[in-house]
Amino acid sequence: MNIKLLIKIVLLSGMFLQVTCLSAQDNNTPFTAGGDFYSSYVWRGVSFSGPSIQPYVDFSTGGLSIGAWGSYGFDGFQESDLYVSYGFDFGLSLGLTDYYYPGTPYFNYSADQNGAHGFEANVGYDIADFSFAANYMLNQAGLAGTEGGEMYFELGYAFRDVNIFLGAGDGWHSADGTFALVNLGLSTNREITINDNFSLPVNGSVVLNPDLEQFHTVIGFSF
Repeated sequence: MNIKLLIKIVLLSGMFLQVTCLSAQDNNTPFTAGGDFYSSYVWRGVSFSGPSIQPYVDFSTGGLSIGAWGSYGFDGFQESDLYVSYGFDFGLSLGLTDYYYPGTPYFNYSADQNGAHGFEANVGYDIADFSFAANYMLNQAGLAGTEGGEMYFELGYAFRDVNIFLGAGDGWHSADGTFALVNLGLSTNREITINDNFSLPVNGSVVLNPDLEQFHTVIGFSF
């Protein structure tokens, strides 16, 4: 990592710390803002970019959550998504995600190779230490990298301080588009105390993609 990159990380980290502190000062607001820094952006077993800042802005009330989440790699990769979800008290959650990659025409919502927005339906269910997630791409959007109809399923199990996960999907998730195991690994996290009023959440993951024959180690911290 060169000096310029390190300076960028420190400056951006400071900006997110300020935003988070401002949010934390008013506990009554339904709005939150923050971010994460990761050594690399690995999602569903696929590496998208190197070191990345991942900011978010969220509005939550009751079980409803509406927000924006992005990933900005120091290698130039960019992603900026919108989402809405609703979580029920008995563990079920339903959601919709709009995947968008800056640099493509934002207002092109066509369902063809020129489309810039891929919409995905999300269903999740948590019970005790187990979790299950199912996701389905609703439309074709060539500039968002989807042909439509792709599926991804993931099982999770929380064991003491470790979360174990197993995910499989088809379409862009796998090398040849057929359904395959693409995301197998575990993650853990801890809090590093900075002072009496602030601690830094740190998490790490190891991820194996058997389909692509790739292995990733990722560490990150949240603001």
